[in-house]
This record gives sequence, C-alpha cells and structure tokens, in this order.
Amino acid sequence: MKLVHGSKEGRRLLARLRRPLGEAELPEAVRQKIGRVFGAELDAQAVVDRILADVREGGDAAIRRYNKEIDGVQAGDDLSLKVSAKEIKDAYAQVDEKVVRALRFAADRIRTYHQKQLDHSLIGFDEGGLGQVVRPLRRVGMYVPGTTAAYPSSVLMTGIPARVAGVAEVYMATPAAADGSISPLKLVAADITGVDGIFRAGGAQAIAALAFGSETIPRVDKICGPGNIFVALAKKIVHGLVGIDGIFGPTETLVVADGDADPALCAADLLAQAEHDALASPILITTSDALAEAVMREIEQQLESLERREIAAAALEGQGLAIVAETLEEALALANEYAPEHLSLAVSDGERYLGQVANAGSVFVGGLSAEAVGDYTAGPSHVMPTGGSARFSSPLVVHDFLKVISVVSLDEAALAELGPAAVVIADAEGFTAHARAIERRLEGGR
Repeated sequence: MKLVHGSKEGRRLLARLRRPLGEAELPEAVRQKIGRVFGAELDAQAVVDRILADVREGGDAAIRRYNKEIDGVQAGDDLSLKVSAKEIKDAYAQVDEKVVRALRFAADRIRTYHQKQLDHSLIGFDEGGLGQVVRPLRRVGMYVPGTTAAYPSSVLMTGIPARVAGVAEVYMATPAAADGSISPLKLVAADITGVDGIFRAGGAQAIAALAFGSETIPRVDKICGPGNIFVALAKKIVHGLVGIDGIFGPTETLVVADGDADPALCAADLLAQAEHDALASPILITTSDALAEAVMREIEQQLESLERREIAAAALEGQGLAIVAETLEEALALANEYAPEHLSLAVSDGERYLGQVANAGSVFVGGLSAEAVGDYTAGPSHVMPTGGSARFSSPLVVHDFLKVISVVSLDEAALAELGPAAVVIADAEGFTAHARAIERRLEGGR
C-alpha cells in the first residue's frame, strides 16, 4: 500500500486508478484459453463480439458450447440449461439452516428498505389532460457471477428490488460448475427472492442469451448484475437492445478518516473490499500521518489471518493507496473527484460532513457503520456504481425497474390554448404534416 502526502500527488495517483473498460491486459491463462477456444489471438472486445453473434444465431447450442469451452462445464447435452424445481428444493438440504435464516433476515431487510423507496418513488398524475403513468418492467434478467465463490447476497440485492417494483418475471443466469451444478447458496437465495427461472449460463454467453433470447432462456427487458470484463463488455454492447443497470468494474472503497479514527476498524474496512478481487481499490485519505501509518501496520497484521489474503494482498499492492491531506475538506474534495463505490466517513461528527459528499455509491457514517453490513443486511442494494460512475449514476434502486409513460389527453379548450403555437413551431421546422395535423383539429376536424 503506497503512502503519499498532499492533494496534488494524491489526485494524480487516484486518476491513474481509473482505467477505461478493456484497457487492462488479459492474464496469460485467459489469453491461452482464448487461443484454444477461438483458434486466434483475440482481445476481450473481439471475444465478446464473437460470442454475442454466435449465441444470437445458435441459441442454446452456442450457450452450451461456450459453457463447456470457456467455463469448463462437462455435463452432457441432456442436462437442461434451466435448473429444475427439484434441484432448488434439494438445495435447502445442502445449506446450513443458520445460513438460510440469515438470508431470510437479509431478504426482509432489503424488501423493507426498497418498499420505502417505492412509497416515495415516481407517482402518476393527471392535471388538465397532461400527466404520466408509471409501469414496472415486464421481464428482468440478473446475472450472478461465480462458481468457486458464491454470491447469494447479490441474488437478494438484485432480485428483491425488482420484485418490490412489481416486475412480473425475474430470471437469473449464473455459471455452472464442471458437473453442471449451481451453488446451493445461490439456489436458496433465488428461491427466497422469488426468481421465476434459473439458467446455467456464464459470462458473455449469459448476457447474450438474456438480451436475444434462446430456445430455453427468455429475452428480457433489462439486464442487471456485475461480472468480469467479458460480462461488462457484453452488457455495454447490448445496451439499447435491452436496458442495463450499469457497467461495473472491480470493487472500490475509500475511507476518509481523521486523527481520532480507530486504525484497526479502518484497516478492517479496507481489507473487507480488498479480498473481493486482486483489482479492487482500497484507499485511505486521512488528515493524520500517524493514523495512516497505524492503519498500514494494522493491515499487515490483519492480512495474515484472512482466507483470501493472497487476493487482498494483490489488491493492496496494485491499487492500495494512503493519502495524507491537510484538512477534512480537502480529503472530501478528493473523495468527490474519485467518486467511489463505497465511502466510509470515519470521522468525529460524521453527520456534519455528510452534506459535503457529492459523489459516492453509498456512504457509511461513523465508526460503527461497517461497509460489510451494507453488503449483506443493512437494506440498500449493494449493486453500486464503480469506476467513477457515481458522478452520474446511483445504486440499484426500485426506480431502475419502473418506467414513466407520458399521457396527453386534450379537450377543446386545451387544444385551443396549445395548438396555435405548436403550428407555428412545426411550420418553422418545415414539418408541414405536423402543422396540418394540428390545424385540422383546430378547424373542427375529427
């Protein structure tokens, strides 16, 4: 973890952490697999283009082929892409009842929070023949990554807001293990969420299947969920054909701390996100040189006891950064420029500084507000903007599954008021058919 002093150097290093999608070089093992599967040296964009085209043309057969060649699924073609009701039911016997209870507790918290969002969400209105109606999306697909690591929390955090919004059909695509099985944790979480169908499809082929549809997997109206570089690029390409929640990169956390912060807790929060991914960004900005050094010592000590210490260590080595700023105002200005996914205010009287936060996916105020609680049981969705997109994007919310339809219902008085000016503008634009359509009504046509 690199320690620097001053906003100028801190700003420069923070900017270097922002990499355009697809810029990072693919690992050697991934490049070798691409060569075996496609018979050529392709970059990530070319790989995704090929997969999308193949799935659009070949449907289930192409999905099965890529599941096998890329994800290593060796189950035969007689195994359905759709997970059966029996598999879902049997999953409960493979998950500790304590975990099931925790997932149900989390689901209740997430559902309650998003119901409050819905209560304060977009509403329909009708005033003088002008208004709007609000409708939920009909069909949503969520992608849940991981085979060696399961993310049941992501199932809850994505599917429940959609259900609260009133989405009629919610489907899940997720990569299968070599034997074709899906993590029972994911299956239980999907059942608790109320998912309508679960499909064995990983990576870009899953995004293609949800966007285009296949013999087994239905085409959806919006795709949600994080994934690797291939998933992110696939979502970017199909955006417009379907809606997407965002383009997500590696997780990031930024802790703003004053001299009174607990270095052990700051270190724990940074490590909690660093263990996600070797490309995660754990960042500390503090006004205290002594605290920065204490946090770095704590990180070294706590790292040794982590199961995923190699991943966390790689993230700290590659993207870890501790910046010593002159003032908290300066620290928060840097944080706003970076626009992190997670922002922790480990400062005295944190509520006072909350008003200075302009850009963040989620803010955790005070020493007791562990970011990890936000990942599981606080209530807000942990699907949040990364890569600086918190400057213009929001976490996944109920609004993401609602759409507004404008309504125009004019009577004669309203037409007489609005029509003449509309005719003038239409003529000025050279759209005489527009003008005539209005004039006919003004002249008494029906």
